Amino acid sequence: MYLMHGNRDFLLGERFINACQAFLLPDIEEVEIQGVPVVLLHGDSLCTQDEAYMAFRKQSRNPEWQAQMLALPLEQRVALAQSLRTQSGEANANKAEDIMDVTPHEVIALMERHGLTTMIHGHTHRPKVHDLTVEDVPAKRYVLGDWDAQHGWDIIIARADHTVPRLRQFSLTEPPDS
Repeated sequence: MYLMHGNRDFLLGERFINACQAFLLPDIEEVEIQGVPVVLLHGDSLCTQDEAYMAFRKQSRNPEWQAQMLALPLEQRVALAQSLRTQSGEANANKAEDIMDVTPHEVIALMERHGLTTMIHGHTHRPKVHDLTVEDVPAKRYVLGDWDAQHGWDIIIARADHTVPRLRQFSLTEPPDS
């Protein structure tokens, strides 16, 4: 199992990763899946127009800030997390949709830097396959949806599909075999 920090679980550390027998991926990871070169990321780093969130993201990724948070008693950390979630919800209610979405030129720039034409991310929870052009080459950006009590989302990349990734929503009561 591979995990990547998101905008609310950035304090997951080595103890949790080891307990899950997982591997922690960096913020941006290049991988090859069934012969398809892909750049994986949570996606929040692409939301550069949301200046307040970007400032929080910078702070919350700071090792000194993280150490201060982890030094607090659990009760205080839980209360702080609840407060931050409430503040985030209130702030987001007043933000324009395009500010909370990825910045299109950041998507293209990242794909150009990595020389890849396939990107997979979440964060915005607006499931869709976006057709793009990166350096005059057709490209795709796959956005995973938000999981809820009934459904999950994944991306299927199988050689049988001729390596064309497919965005899929599935039922949690009857999860897919593969």
